[in-house]
Amino acid sequence: MDRYLMIKTRDELLRIKIGQILYFEADRNYTKLLLSNGIQFTFAINIGKIEELLEKQVSGSNDMLVRVGKSHIINKTHILQINLPKQKLLLLTQEGKPRELIISKDPLKQLKESLEKEVEKGLDETKGDALS
Repeated sequence: MDRYLMIKTRDELLRIKIGQILYFEADRNYTKLLLSNGIQFTFAINIGKIEELLEKQVSGSNDMLVRVGKSHIINKTHILQINLPKQKLLLLTQEGKPRELIISKDPLKQLKESLEKEVEKGLDETKGDALS
């Protein structure tokens, strides 16, 4: 079943499939949204409010969408590469084109570590299933 995020402003309503979100990017009191198909929107809503909307509307959204630093909420399912020395995060679009984000080192390191833990947890669960 597809899950959706609805963003309402005074003049418009946007209904977005969670899986299509590539990332949100803060720009002062505005937030830019880029979808995996390349479509882009800008809202007069700060990224903190977007984060609140996600928590209210989409249960378990933090499994897929994660805040990385002060300026980004990214979709973990689209991550292609994390490069700590270059402070670079590559996300893969629907067409298979990489989209590069520059993110400060500490939040990027936290993201890398959380993804590594998820992989380890998945491997542990697979081992448990094999032993049963």
